[in-house]
Amino acid sequence: MASIKDVAAEAGVSVATVSRALNGHPSVSADARTRVEAAVEALGYRPNAVARSLRTDQTHTLGLVISDVMNPYFTELARSVEEEARALGYSVIIGNADERPELQDHHVRTLLDRRIDGLLVSPTDGGSPLIVDAARAGTPVVFVDRWIQGIEVPVVRADGRAAIRDLVAHLHALGHRRLAIIAGPAATTTGSERVEAFRAALGEYGIPLPDAYTGQGDFQAESGRRVTEGFLDLPEPPEVVFAADNLMALGALDAVRARGLRVPEDLALAAFDDIPWFVHTDPPITAIAQPTGELGRAAVRALVDSIEGRTPKSVTLPARLVVRRSCGEPPASAEPAPARNRSQS
Repeated sequence: MASIKDVAAEAGVSVATVSRALNGHPSVSADARTRVEAAVEALGYRPNAVARSLRTDQTHTLGLVISDVMNPYFTELARSVEEEARALGYSVIIGNADERPELQDHHVRTLLDRRIDGLLVSPTDGGSPLIVDAARAGTPVVFVDRWIQGIEVPVVRADGRAAIRDLVAHLHALGHRRLAIIAGPAATTTGSERVEAFRAALGEYGIPLPDAYTGQGDFQAESGRRVTEGFLDLPEPPEVVFAADNLMALGALDAVRARGLRVPEDLALAAFDDIPWFVHTDPPITAIAQPTGELGRAAVRALVDSIEGRTPKSVTLPARLVVRRSCGEPPASAEPAPARNRSQS
């Protein structure tokens, strides 16, 4: 890979002149700029994004890399981020990772090249050398919803453990004992945290979580469908499936209906990440709701604090259980659908 020194040698100028030319400095002559641009093209040189992010000037632009723009949770999160950023005088450039680590890093690299002032990321997996390098090089970074262990930057997230305990208590009270989970990717913090919280909550009631009742999903609807089909093929299928995100829950619902079965009569269903659609399914789906709008706003405030020299703080907000009718709840006990606002997904 060509270096800035290679470009300087090819163009017949100093390294400092190359740097000034790439950054649009007016002191560089038209001839020198042309030679630098030709050398960059000939050598395929790409400026180091992390190094270029170390600067004193500001663009008043934030980067947001979300895990999946098709997931209504992340759509609402992005909306609240954009609204809060605009209120604070910043614009937002959004990159959709589509739950693919390589696409995530592509967006991060592109955003750093565009001289954003700070970066909001909901990581697709448990590690990214590019994000690590950017944070350590001084680029303001805030993790939202998910995070990467070992990187000392603010994390803004919801804690769903208490809500998962409430869900298991609710299911136990309804008489359910065979409970299964469609887990998210173990490499993500939310994927591992939710399955461990579910296992721990079951343990409080002496209910085991057999390997056969733990299905590996990827936060996409197709994986929810596939895992649920596997559960239904078991000699003793579970009574309840808890999907660790909303898209996997919709996939599970498709799998049940494809076999001519009914929710909750043949298989009860609950989900993490409430979405507006869940009140319109038949039956409406019992779910754990995160304060999505407030998470997005808090993440922007933390990032802007870092950019503007104030001390940013991590924020943890509670999730909550929303009881509907997909787990065999008597109609009279089901809560009405809450009025949607921007602090809820």
